[in-house]
Amino acid sequence: MKEITLLGSTGSIGTQTLDIVAQHPEQFQIVGLAAGNNVEMLASQIRQFRPSIVALCAEEKLPLLREAIADLDPQPILLGGDAGVIEVARYGNAKTVVTGIVGCAGLLPTIAAIEAGKDIALANKETLIAGAPVVLPLIQKHGVKLLPADSEHSAIFQCLQGVPKNGLRRILLTASGGAFRDWPTDKLGEVTVADALKHPNWSMGRKITVDSATLMNKGLEVIEAHFLFGLDYDNIDIVIHPQSIIHSLIELQDTSVLAQLGWPDMRLPLLYALSWPERIYTDWERLDLVKAGNLTFREPDHQKYPCMKIAYAVGRAGGSMPAVLNAANEQAVALFLAEKIRFLDIPQCIESVCDRHQNNNRPDPSLDDILAADRWARQEVLTAAEKLETRPQTVSLR
Repeated sequence: MKEITLLGSTGSIGTQTLDIVAQHPEQFQIVGLAAGNNVEMLASQIRQFRPSIVALCAEEKLPLLREAIADLDPQPILLGGDAGVIEVARYGNAKTVVTGIVGCAGLLPTIAAIEAGKDIALANKETLIAGAPVVLPLIQKHGVKLLPADSEHSAIFQCLQGVPKNGLRRILLTASGGAFRDWPTDKLGEVTVADALKHPNWSMGRKITVDSATLMNKGLEVIEAHFLFGLDYDNIDIVIHPQSIIHSLIELQDTSVLAQLGWPDMRLPLLYALSWPERIYTDWERLDLVKAGNLTFREPDHQKYPCMKIAYAVGRAGGSMPAVLNAANEQAVALFLAEKIRFLDIPQCIESVCDRHQNNNRPDPSLDDILAADRWARQEVLTAAEKLETRPQTVSLR
């Protein structure tokens, strides 16, 4: 029985993780839950999984949650706010903490869990993108495991099982192409929020779905892959794979290529992160290659997806620059979802903020430096959005 704490329990990652726990009660037990502001769903989860401790980030709604579970006996410890989420992350005997909180908000709870000696099932890519200079040394210091729980990095991790040290030569990250993979580039100026949220293959949260449409998700995954697997950026490639059956590939030193395949279902990488190094039997639909049909690939269109080049340039710059990229993207996507900027404004805002940070990039940032860069970038995007004018998409960052 593995005891688990789940951060972001009411989001897409959280609900799928709890689906796994419900299907395998003999394997997993929930110790702690943390959620944003969905009181009704969180109360239902508390009733079903009976955690020992719960945090609701929207602290003002804590009385509503307390009332919703008033009849439960015993009562879980109830905490509110960001501090409450951090306390849940470090609490008790949980062996693994699943980090399903979206964005840089997951960084401090993840650090707290690492410092408490807990393994991390990493479903929050921003933790490494923004915080790798701090997080990776802590992983080594505390001797905990960092297990990728998103589909692409899980695929790479699975393919690497049994590969000798220094056997990895290249990583190929597959991308669905998002909502606009079949749209002509000259039509992207007409994109609506509803259009961007129509992902052809995956069911995900709003922010990551927009990231998929801009292909910034893949740019962020390139940076994360660099930190997780230690390859130079020149050896990490992106390929469009519209069917989302091959979740990523690795090339070995002898040019042999290994791939991990499956239906587009986030439960599989989540289950592997929770059960590693074991494999647990499931009754999920098995992959039928005949049913899957043709598997096709094409090179990504850099004119359509300028965020990729920005991400590669930022990754190579290193230091505090990835934290700026991550924060700028989060803020720009939030503005787009609020219909305050247009779809094509997203990369323009991100690029302008990253350009302004180049002279202030800190090569070996502390946690305070990372958090300060995050705050600065968000404010800069708001400023840039106010001044934004429509102009051709270019990537000047070097």
